[in-house]
Amino acid sequence: MGQDPTVSRLLAAIGLKKMKRGEGGIIMRSMTLVIQMMVAITMMMLVADGADKNNVFSPCSDARIQRLDGFTFGLAFSSKESFTFNNTQLSPCDQRLALQSKQSQLALFRPKVDQISLLTINSSSFDPAAFGGHMVAFAGHKYAARSNPVLVSDSSNTITSFTLVLEFQKGTLQNMFWNNFGCDACQGESLVCLENKYCAVPNSKCKNKGGSVDCNLSIQVAFSGTDKNLRALNSWYEVKNLRQYSLYGVFSNLRDSITSPFDKLF
Repeated sequence: MGQDPTVSRLLAAIGLKKMKRGEGGIIMRSMTLVIQMMVAITMMMLVADGADKNNVFSPCSDARIQRLDGFTFGLAFSSKESFTFNNTQLSPCDQRLALQSKQSQLALFRPKVDQISLLTINSSSFDPAAFGGHMVAFAGHKYAARSNPVLVSDSSNTITSFTLVLEFQKGTLQNMFWNNFGCDACQGESLVCLENKYCAVPNSKCKNKGGSVDCNLSIQVAFSGTDKNLRALNSWYEVKNLRQYSLYGVFSNLRDSITSPFDKLF
């Protein structure tokens, strides 16, 4: 059986030999296998959820979406310089970046349009600092939307929480940008404030470095603009209004409240 054409186009567009996929975690596989798995899983989700009418699964292809569709985008991890060509930042889908020849990793996600989503990458199996420490979100071909590179981890600290906003016009992605709410949430001895913008954890305190702090990467995703039916996408407005609450913190507290009573049983 020949290779799925969607997989072939994605392999040619990105050129990475290995990737990561995460929805609540990260799975290491070869790129072809993971994308095939992602497409198969997404197709099964479509059977269960008829609201998703978007049949574009490659982050390097264009899609026109409506509310409650699934939308596929990628996160590329590499050095900040890896995302530029002739002093111009390009999409990780652009072959001129030659990411396959650099230390790079890729994650794919497919959140539901206009629902606030929390995406996580397990730090026990992935160290961003080992792959350049910077992250770019990207999707699309014609418009090739991509975020600015943002620091995730260096030799001293790891930033664990981000907010990514996807901006659409008439259902077509126009822009992707990171938003931060400052260091108001940097509470506790385990957190430090970087650049007056980011809450970070010293690497020595992360579990994967022998510490006690969960340093999993968490990304809140929200949507703004309009879908292809000109309906407003409001989840970014909701995130701004709830800025004092972190989805990661809410889910972490819920997880701890469920698991803590059983800790002494094991």
